[in-house]
Amino acid sequence: MNSLFVIAPYKYEGIWVFDDPSVGLVQEPFVSGADTILDVLTEDIPNAGEGFRLVFSLDPFPGYTARFVWNRPEFSGNWYTWPERNMEGWLCPALFKYFEDAPKEIYVKASAK
Repeated sequence: MNSLFVIAPYKYEGIWVFDDPSVGLVQEPFVSGADTILDVLTEDIPNAGEGFRLVFSLDPFPGYTARFVWNRPEFSGNWYTWPERNMEGWLCPALFKYFEDAPKEIYVKASAK
């Protein structure tokens, strides 16, 4: 199993989505606060809506920019908090394409492609 994963979210019809053919996902949307979190993560990335790189992992890695902490399950997905920003977002069951169980923490880095 990989310890670092990379996806390239972009905006489609005004909504953050991502494709990952390796796990069978096409235009998988970020909703319920996860979209707002992506807006904040990308505020300094020019043209982020056209696509940016999002690296994520269960473990801290050099250069990570945000840590998300598991809160609770709901509707087959899971709620995570970004404590430093007092933000919360829901990750849908697509999370389980990458992890067997909902991680207690997820570390991420957003950067230009």
